[in-house]
Amino acid sequence: MQETLEITIPEVETYDEDKNEFKTLFGETTLQLKHSLLSIQKWEQHWHKPFLDASKGEKSLEETKDYVRCMTINKGVNPLVYDYIPSKYMPIIKQYIEDPMTATWFSDDNDEPKRPAPVQTAETIYADMIALSIPSDYAKWHLNSLLTLIKVCAIKQQPPKKMSAQETAAHYAKLNKMHRAKGIK
Repeated sequence: MQETLEITIPEVETYDEDKNEFKTLFGETTLQLKHSLLSIQKWEQHWHKPFLDASKGEKSLEETKDYVRCMTINKGVNPLVYDYIPSKYMPIIKQYIEDPMTATWFSDDNDEPKRPAPVQTAETIYADMIALSIPSDYAKWHLNSLLTLIKVCAIKQQPPKKMSAQETAAHYAKLNKMHRAKGIK
């Protein structure tokens, strides 16, 4: 998947009954879209709710089309274009938004009980960036890449995890076994 997504909205004409003629609402328009922290911030400023709150279920069609508007990075787009996005593009846009955009993955720590993830907003993500000294330019990254970077930075700043007594004993037993095999006392 690419860093940005391009979709082309075909020209839309309407019929003016008073003038008995067709009228072009807008010409063919290519939208350049970028799922980023800046896009989420614009959307949250308009809707006054967290974009990343999965507990709220799917977004309405109006909210989704508005998020497409917030993701648009090319200038001068006729606002009517967003009302005429063909439905065939919605799964493509959803796939682009959900693409991890990274090869980094995280293993789950099975020792810790699962807690629900806190709801994130643009401000909480910016706060994480500030706390981790991530430059504000990174807000232009694809959101999933940015969230992965934040998680990697947070992990790298954690002190090494202390081994339990059982893990320590197993570690020393393994070292002793290796030393005996090499003839080291």
